[in-house]
Amino acid sequence: MEETFLLHERLAAGSVTIGKHGVCRVLLKNNQHFLWLLLVPEVSSEVTELHHLDDQTYSSVCHTIKKFSSWVGTRVGIEKVNVAAIGNQVRQLHIHIVGRHSGDIAWPSVIWSNTEKQPYTQRDLLSLQEALERFLAYE
Repeated sequence: MEETFLLHERLAAGSVTIGKHGVCRVLLKNNQHFLWLLLVPEVSSEVTELHHLDDQTYSSVCHTIKKFSSWVGTRVGIEKVNVAAIGNQVRQLHIHIVGRHSGDIAWPSVIWSNTEKQPYTQRDLLSLQEALERFLAYE
């Protein structure tokens, strides 16, 4: 029997689901301090590391990482795109893609230690969602 994919509640909290690309669910963190995406491969809960993926799924995930890293890097003001699959607090395999700039609230430190959150305005969130959905539609 195939396992049903369940998104970890901590990943869902504070995020908006944008859609799917390949085998990944695409989430946008609702914190306008950073352009922050989460890619969550819809795989077995036993798969907690990228190197645990079979070759085909790994290739699909890497393709998605490359596409979204490129998209984030083209956004106005982004100077650096950080990609990480850490999972110390949430074991479910997920990849962070974060656009950084020298004026962001945590620069040059890591974003993980920044506790200040500023949700997007409804208009800005809708604008980003639409841009991401358009991007997904062209793939």
